Amino acid sequence: MLVPIEWLKDYTDIDVDTKEFCDRMIMSGSNLETCEYFCEEMENVVVGRIDKIEKHPDADKLVVCMINVGKDEPVQIVTGAPNVFEGAYVPVALHKSRIPGPLHGKEKEEGGTKITKGKLRGVESFGMLCSAGELGFDDKVVPVAHREGIWILEEEYPLGQDFAEALGLKQAVVDFEITPNRPDCLSMVGMAREAAATFGGSLKYPDTACTDETDKQAKDFIQVEIKDSELCRRYAARIVTDVKIEQSPWWLQKRLMYAGMRPINNIVDITNFVMLEFGQPIHAFDIRQIADNRIIVERAREGETFTTLDNTERTLTEDMLLIKDGQRGVAIAGVMGGLNSEIEKDTTTILIESANFNGDSVRATSKKLGLRTEASSRFEKGIDPNLCQAAADRVCRLIEILGCGKVASGTVDVYPNQFKAPVIDVRVSRVNHVLGTDLSRQDMTGIFESLEMIVEGEGDIMKVTPPTIRQDLLTEVDFVEEVARMYGYDQLPVTIPKGNSEAGQSRERTLVDLARDTLCALGANEVQTYSFVSPKGVDDVRIDEDSWERDFVKITNPLGEENSVMRTILTPNMLEVLARNYSRNIEAVRAFEIGSTFMTNMIDPEKLPDEQTGLCIGIYGNDADFFTLKGMIVEMLKVLGVKETLFEAESQYGVYHPGRCARISVGDEELGIMGEVHPDVSEKFGIGTRSYVCELFFDSVIRHANIEKAYEPLPKYPATSRDIALLVDEDIQVGDIESIIKEQGKAILEKVQLFDVYRGKQVAEGKKSVAFALTYRDKNKTLTDEDVAKVHDKVLEALKEKVNAVLREI
Repeated sequence: MLVPIEWLKDYTDIDVDTKEFCDRMIMSGSNLETCEYFCEEMENVVVGRIDKIEKHPDADKLVVCMINVGKDEPVQIVTGAPNVFEGAYVPVALHKSRIPGPLHGKEKEEGGTKITKGKLRGVESFGMLCSAGELGFDDKVVPVAHREGIWILEEEYPLGQDFAEALGLKQAVVDFEITPNRPDCLSMVGMAREAAATFGGSLKYPDTACTDETDKQAKDFIQVEIKDSELCRRYAARIVTDVKIEQSPWWLQKRLMYAGMRPINNIVDITNFVMLEFGQPIHAFDIRQIADNRIIVERAREGETFTTLDNTERTLTEDMLLIKDGQRGVAIAGVMGGLNSEIEKDTTTILIESANFNGDSVRATSKKLGLRTEASSRFEKGIDPNLCQAAADRVCRLIEILGCGKVASGTVDVYPNQFKAPVIDVRVSRVNHVLGTDLSRQDMTGIFESLEMIVEGEGDIMKVTPPTIRQDLLTEVDFVEEVARMYGYDQLPVTIPKGNSEAGQSRERTLVDLARDTLCALGANEVQTYSFVSPKGVDDVRIDEDSWERDFVKITNPLGEENSVMRTILTPNMLEVLARNYSRNIEAVRAFEIGSTFMTNMIDPEKLPDEQTGLCIGIYGNDADFFTLKGMIVEMLKVLGVKETLFEAESQYGVYHPGRCARISVGDEELGIMGEVHPDVSEKFGIGTRSYVCELFFDSVIRHANIEKAYEPLPKYPATSRDIALLVDEDIQVGDIESIIKEQGKAILEKVQLFDVYRGKQVAEGKKSVAFALTYRDKNKTLTDEDVAKVHDKVLEALKEKVNAVLREI
């Protein structure tokens, strides 16, 4: 809600500067977005009058204007604006001036755009004539009459006067974020009510009393019937005759522009002005187009078509509320009027509609039609039906003030069930108990009455009746909040919360944090990528057509094809991260992501998708290789307490280079896969170096994790170690050798560790040398050489028998 401070002062006196106003309104519960000061960057822009216009000697589309700016000599300015004419009053940016907005086709400069003299096609120009956009106004609020070309003033002002001063342009506009439970604040009167209560001022309501009503009666022009009182709680209609359609005066246009609306003509501007003033949407019909002089409010027929004011034909459903005349629809209730009844230049008699419609119905209609308007955004939040009469009267009063019509007497007002505010019991003791304050009943009564509530009753219990505009005040705790915000959140005492609950986090969260800390300690940076991805991502990483990775959850209303499904794996996102860094000449990257993956529910596709947690690690750089990544994985799993991890060679998974890929498992459960990215995949992503990626099913890792710490006494007896180097066939896996060693030496074998793999001149082709360090220890005695030799020889025999391993001299 844009609130111009100058306009707000029409309803309450605020004797504070803008900064203090903003600060105190925030502390009283009004959420402030921004505060913008208009035209502060404008310098040396004055009011001028075009006295003479001549054609440019060398340009067909340019003219040379002689401008009177109140000095002895006129100022010569060359312009291409099509709407200039002799005698026009215009804004003139003189030599060495500054304007807030950008010049046509250029970016806006910080601090404004400087204007200096120059030549256009050889003719000197000592400044420029300005459009509304160049003076800082957004295109969406520029009056219709000035959208193209120079801003032509409708009134005469002293020549040479500062333009911003003459038109009152320098003012502050505060943008408040209005929460859905406070539709009363979607109006100037509503915000003035909050300001008056905050600063202890009084609230002045707009003038709604028409003084020159004609003898003609509104009921002689129109009849109103509500057939669905659940969706339309009230419909008030007033009639204005002898209407003259013309431009609004500047004060009205200025109010609308600073509030974010475009001035159009006097009748439309008045209805928009009153909507912003009271928060009650108003619509005006040309009564010539109302068949049979009847208004009927009822639901539309299924499939009925209707053309709205934006010249779009829309198909309605039977749950949508339609405003009809005696023969057809003339407006979609609470959303937009019809093209068949809009006000035209020759309109002489209009019907002013001020109605109240069900918010849920308006919201559903607006959503189905894809049509959101200022009116629908207000109705859907809930509006007080008791505003209808005052808003209609205010429109008529403004028409009377501006002299653009004559108001017929009376109102055709159909109000089947009058809305009354509930009376709520509010305990003084309860308010103080919740807030920790010691306020008296008198203090609280003052707060409530400043918000236009009626307080009755005696003693501890206050019987409070809120104004009907405050439909959010339903229970006692709502009034506690009103006391808190008006008393001042900054004045409430600060205490430590009482309770015996203990803070903590789940085991799963603890393991995620531990994995994150470990990977960061290993030099990796955490990244986050989008869960919405393109289905082509799995094509880029060479996933098989029938693979589970293609079982996507599809987005119903995607932003585009590149965000149309939810990811099943993290690898494509990680490769995009590596590619982005590589394209920016980052020499080395270590990154990881812990995030959710999604798959269609295999049992019932109609149910919510299966959501799992995945962990993806990606690295590249001169010092990075397969074993760098494996070392990071092993260390992380070790910290998480995952034991007996097995890495098995894999050559069929398209993402990775055959022979440089391994599946990771514990027992019979697979934890994930890792390896060097396939060259074709790297080329697809634009990664011009070897890169390595691992993807783990982190939920499986959690199942095998064990971070419980148990005390184990230091061993009493010393250990002894043996190093062995074995010659084995190239295709023998190190994991198989380790398994044999552990199986045969389990009686006294404490640890086995691979420390070397060698292929070279001393090793025959098709063979490799693998070296292990074996540590033996007995918990009950000191081992002798004979004890160790007995087990060690058993290990060597089993290796010879099962994998044809030959002991090699080290």
